[in-house]
Formats: sequence, structure tokens, C-alpha cells
Amino acid sequence: MADLIVNGGKPLSGTITPSGNKNSALPIVCASLLTDEPVTLKNVPEITDIGKIVAFMTSQGSLIEWNKATGEMRLDHSGFKNTLVNHELPQDMRSTVLLYPALLRRVKKLCISANATGCSLGVREIDPHLEIFAKLGATVSPGEPLVIELPDRFQGNRHWCDYMSVTVTENFVMSAALARGTSTLINAASEPHVQDLCAVLVSMGAKIEGIGTSMLRVEGVDRLSGTTATINTDYHEVVTFLALGAITGGEVRVKNSLPHHFDLITRAFQKLGVIIEHEGDTAIVRRNQSLVIEQPYTTNLLPKIEAAPWPYFSVDLLPLMIALSTRSTGTIHFWNKVYENGFSWMPELAKFGAHVLVNDPHRIVIFGNRPLRPAIVDAPYVIRATIALYMVAASIPGRSVVKNADTIKRAHPRFVENLRALGAEVEWK
Repeated sequence: MADLIVNGGKPLSGTITPSGNKNSALPIVCASLLTDEPVTLKNVPEITDIGKIVAFMTSQGSLIEWNKATGEMRLDHSGFKNTLVNHELPQDMRSTVLLYPALLRRVKKLCISANATGCSLGVREIDPHLEIFAKLGATVSPGEPLVIELPDRFQGNRHWCDYMSVTVTENFVMSAALARGTSTLINAASEPHVQDLCAVLVSMGAKIEGIGTSMLRVEGVDRLSGTTATINTDYHEVVTFLALGAITGGEVRVKNSLPHHFDLITRAFQKLGVIIEHEGDTAIVRRNQSLVIEQPYTTNLLPKIEAAPWPYFSVDLLPLMIALSTRSTGTIHFWNKVYENGFSWMPELAKFGAHVLVNDPHRIVIFGNRPLRPAIVDAPYVIRATIALYMVAASIPGRSVVKNADTIKRAHPRFVENLRALGAEVEWK
């Protein structure tokens, strides 16, 4: 495990070109396994989870060329072996579940002996995925190992999800795309990365209606073709570098910012006294923002940022706003409506001197602009929470250490290099 050594207190300024969205790239790489024709992907981020998926596919006979310098990947699964050695799947990452639709189509039977945890935000249940597969014609046999079988092909059906799950929605559209008949998913997730996957599947010949809404209708086709697609910018990374500019008092410009996704994000920044501007597709945070928490018209309530499935404010971005609030004057309430362990890292934030009141597993209050000091903190296995701890450290003059910060590499292939380009003094150790 690697630590981030931070010499903070310096304004970060400059221009950043963000990487491709790992939450788009992972399911799209998995979806390429739905066809035997070549698929070319551009702007693929060099992250550990994609590396594991690629290694698995290659071990099964796929031909994959990945130019990590240019971000271009060419996948050819025509030689993929339709048997798994000891039913072995990539371990230690939640995204393995995104391989199931294509693998069920190819190998017909999956034996699952371990459930990858993904991260420490909370329990990530597999049951909603199994419900999808069963509804679409697979047989699920509980036990150790858990067995999923698909004797023929998926069969079209209708399903209403208990809640808006990104990966469940992605598994639904990948399964339904090659199903016999028409499938409908109600209460579907609609995040930008779900839309990205649907767009690539459509370019491969899938028939999907309702993209970007909470109801998806998929008319199954007999086969999917190859395609060439570009992975969209990671809006999480765009927000990360804007927040870093704001918390350190610098001016940061981020290219390819997808401004049509930013209305609610811009409003969240504004609640913390930060104005985000756009020049074309470049997002800008100017130096020396006011960092004064905006007061609501309903004066007997605290200012609030609440996060839930899209089109709410993204839960994954909430830690960045929490970090920024520790430097903002005023008091603000944060509400995580999804993860029961989303605030488990608050004791680490408090080591810097931040004043945090934990109301319950889903709600906290930050009393901002209290004196902060350098600290040695332990990073949780949560990407954006680890980055939030770095943000606070970067705003404090002196040496801080964010221990076990490797989880950042799951989403940001050039995190430290980009920070140094902005003037940060930071290194892995």
C-alpha cells in the first residue's frame, strides 16, 4: 500500500485534461464481450480494474491491444474460450458482476464462490442482479458456490427494480440487448455512465428506448456488431480538480467538462461560496473564491447538500463538497441517501481539526472554517473520500500524510502527475 505525502498550503493553478470515465469504461469493456467482431475504444483510462478485466479476457483467448499512452484499446473476442478454468473470475472488485451477461451467453454456467466487495461504503448485494437474470430466463441455484445457468438465450421480460442501481441497470441492458423479445426495466438508473453504455450498445446494433430516463425498453436482437467509440470525460475528475482549485485558493481550468451535466453540481459549489464558470466545454474556478456558505431563505433550516441516485447530486461527489466545506465559513448539513457507511471516514477528517457532527449513518453537519492542522490520516477504501482527505491536507500549510491511498488509482490514472502540473508538492511513498 502506498501513502500520499503532502506538503500543503499552496494554491493549485493550471489547466487539466481529465481522463475517461472509469464508470463508463468498465461496463463498455465488458459489453464488448457481447460480440465477436472487433471493438475499438478510445480515451480508455489506465486504471487497475480495467487491467484486471483485460487480463481475464486475454487469459480466455481474447486479442486485446491497449495503447495506454494514447488510451486506445482494440478488442477481438472471436477466440474467447467458452469454458472457464475452475470457473475462475477476476476477484477483489465489484465490477466483475458486469461480466455476467456476456459470460452467461458464452459459457452458459457461472459458479460464484466469492462476492467481491468493491469498496467500504456499505453492503453491495448481489440479489438485484440475480433477480434480473432470473427474470430474463436464467436459473439461479443458491449455495456454495452460487450457480447461474442460461441454457439457451435470455428471454424478454418486464422488471421493476427496488431501487435505482447503476450496475443492475447496466446488467439489464446488456442481457436484454440479445434477448428473445422485448424487455422493460422500471426504476432504472440514469447516470451519465449508464447513458454512455447504452449509447455504445446502440452503436453495436442494440435497440434501446428511454436512455437517460428511469424506464428503459429494449427490443432484443440476434447479434451485435463491432463498433468504434470514445469514452466520455470523467465528470467526477472534473469536479475533483475544480474543488482542489477552490479549496487551495488557486485558479483551475478543466477541459472537456461536459457542461450539460453541471447544473446541479454548479449549484452545490455555489452553496459553499464557489462560482464555477464555463467557456465552451472548459470549466473554470477562479482564484480566491469567497468560501462563505450560502444561507437558505428558510432561515430556520441549515443549508443542505443531499445526494442520491442521478439526477440528484451524485453521492460519489459528496466527499469533495464535505472537504470544501471545512474551509468555508458557516454551517452546512450533508445527507447521503444511499450508503450506510458513506461517512465512516469522519474520524480521519477530524484529525485535521475539522468540526463534524455525525447525526446518524446518513447525515452529518460540518461547522466550517475552524483552525486546521497537518495530520497523518488513514484513507478508507473509498476513492472520493480518499481524495477528500488529500484536498484538506493540500489546503493546510505543512506536511500531512494520507496513508494507504492506493484506492485513488482505481479512478485516477495520473492523479499525482496532474497535481504536480498544478503546482502541488505531493508524492507517493
